[in-house]
Amino acid sequence: MSESAKTPADFWFDPICPWAWMTSRWMLEVEKVRPVEVRWHVMSLAVLNEDKLDQLPEQYAENMRPGGKSWGPVRVVIAAQQLYGDEVVGRLYTALGTRFHNQGLGVNPESIAAALEDAGLPADLIEYADKDTYDAELRASHKAGIDLVGQEVGTPVIAVPGSDGDQIAFFGPVVTPAPKGEEAAKLWDGTLMVASIPGFYEIKRTRTQGPIFD
Repeated sequence: MSESAKTPADFWFDPICPWAWMTSRWMLEVEKVRPVEVRWHVMSLAVLNEDKLDQLPEQYAENMRPGGKSWGPVRVVIAAQQLYGDEVVGRLYTALGTRFHNQGLGVNPESIAAALEDAGLPADLIEYADKDTYDAELRASHKAGIDLVGQEVGTPVIAVPGSDGDQIAFFGPVVTPAPKGEEAAKLWDGTLMVASIPGFYEIKRTRTQGPIFD
């Protein structure tokens, strides 16, 4: 099937979020079993939470504040996108997420530097972790995703074209471990089915286990 015949699936992520990481690995499986092409975009948990820091647990809030560790990775990704194009975003996300989540190496300058090397990107991009050079572009990307679903959710956000031309957008799905093969296809088909119903908002149950990285 030609690339032009594939359905674009826009995916907004913050690289520090383990649940968004799980969903992103599922989307890579979906690409194998459905005519879908993922287009990667950044959003920011720090931006999402900046007006409600006093409502968050202290350690989480500390990470979200200016200078907190949640800012560095997403700033590096947006800088890479601005300087080297959209095609590097997914590659860098995979390199960052593998180190942050699968390998458990932590969200720190060492992990970011190694991820840049893994992704074949210039080492000096790490300098943008502490700069607001592309914060306007970061906020614009974040707004494009969150405006589709509302402020009450987080990352990831996924949007696909609907049959009427309007976008079908939703938060999640939140799932662990990332389904593979036919299970990935079933979850994709079912998610689109319910998300396409006008007025449908939520299915939810209590999480009984954390992310399973494999």
